[in-house]
Amino acid sequence: MTQVARSGTNPVFNDRKLKLGTFGTNLDRGCAISSIDGVLEINWPNTVTLAKISAEMDFEALVPIGRWHGFGGKTNFNGPGFECFAWAAGMSASTRYSGIFVTSHVPTIHPVMAAKQAAAIDHISNGRFALNIVTGWNRPEIEMFGTPMMEHDDRYECAVEWLQVIKQLWTRDEMFDFEGRFFHIKKGYLEPKPIQNPCPIWLATNAERLSTGQADSGGSEFALTRVGKIADGWMTHSVSPQGFRRSWDFILQVGRDHGRDMSGFDNVLYHHINVNEDRNEALADSKTFLDLYYSADYSKERLESWLTYGSPRDCIEHLRQFKASGCRRITFRISTMGDPMEQFRRVTQEVLPFVN
Repeated sequence: MTQVARSGTNPVFNDRKLKLGTFGTNLDRGCAISSIDGVLEINWPNTVTLAKISAEMDFEALVPIGRWHGFGGKTNFNGPGFECFAWAAGMSASTRYSGIFVTSHVPTIHPVMAAKQAAAIDHISNGRFALNIVTGWNRPEIEMFGTPMMEHDDRYECAVEWLQVIKQLWTRDEMFDFEGRFFHIKKGYLEPKPIQNPCPIWLATNAERLSTGQADSGGSEFALTRVGKIADGWMTHSVSPQGFRRSWDFILQVGRDHGRDMSGFDNVLYHHINVNEDRNEALADSKTFLDLYYSADYSKERLESWLTYGSPRDCIEHLRQFKASGCRRITFRISTMGDPMEQFRRVTQEVLPFVN
């Protein structure tokens, strides 16, 4: 089988300077902690409809949330939902344009299984697959799999080995052995290979979930170094445009220092938005939403590190700052206790067309 360059099949790597995507449409209520009528009911027809709307608007990416159980309460937020690999396979067969991401928790799936499933999805999508790697932050979810939560640095070291195994499975024709600290592979083998060569792998790094203070970095230096050394792209959230620029420059320099060609390296910002002519109302609405989601009491400074809010003009200007900082794509989470579909309409009709 002939593999092809990912730029030829995956819109995630097109020439558009600021790319767009959706986030969390694989989960019940999407990103709305609300019992209001009209929130996303997680069934397959609704999920496909949202994906097709996104494709009609030339959104380059559909990104799912990796979630294994909900947060309880009246809505059991993020409880019901579709597992990411299965969701991506279905999305691939149901759409024709957008890039299809899988968000995978490293501790929950063996790299041989992940590599095999990913290759199948790349074929179903005709080369539109992308893999987003997370190491896990929600202890009850990880412990649900019968494994203890590893320490921060161990989680990233495990992810490095996980990726090394997957990359070899995707690229090597001969069988291979792998002996690491976390994984031991005997006669590793995978056919057919993915369509894309190389199949893109992204690493997510995030600032700590603090309740106060401005996030001035997209992750720890340790985590950002791993991104620059082994990943094909970077995902982050909770960072100001200035912090994004500092982290992005750091990642690019790490890659160059390790002899990598970083010209095709990419990034995505997972970001919140609330459109309302009254900025105070928009901020208060998003604060209620995010405080409930993360069981926190976020300060204004902390909220502003991961939220675009206010009038359409305010939102356009703020998103242009991220674009100027080197941000190449944004996946939005609509942070409102009100009607998320009305917010979606305003974002797509009154804001996004005027950012590029």
